[in-house]
Amino acid sequence: MSPGWLAAGAFVLLVLLLAIPAFKAARFFDEATIAMRKAHENTDPLFSEANTTLTHVNTQLERVDGITANARAVTGNVSALTSLFTATLGGPLVKAAALSYGLSKAVKARRKAAEQPNKHAKRRLKRGSR
Repeated sequence: MSPGWLAAGAFVLLVLLLAIPAFKAARFFDEATIAMRKAHENTDPLFSEANTTLTHVNTQLERVDGITANARAVTGNVSALTSLFTATLGGPLVKAAALSYGLSKAVKARRKAAEQPNKHAKRRLKRGSR
């Protein structure tokens, strides 16, 4: 055998050994292409459903914003009404409460003094005797 045939045989053997991984790589790339095509086909419905969901969420958020604005307005109205009530009736109401408290204390003191008539008289005698 001549060295030319030996080199040609080695080259053929090398090509055959490299052909197997090349065919496997070609099959891998074909499968990857098919998977990418399927993923692309499945993403369109997914994106449309996500868009629909976001639209519904935005609608609900607008409703919540409206409710929040109404609650803010009601809070302001209640605050104004409370201030008006305090300014109009607060002062006289406090004075009336103080007057009723003072009157009840005075009535209780008179009743207690009526039950014990000589209690203060003894003190006056002691003070006068000095």
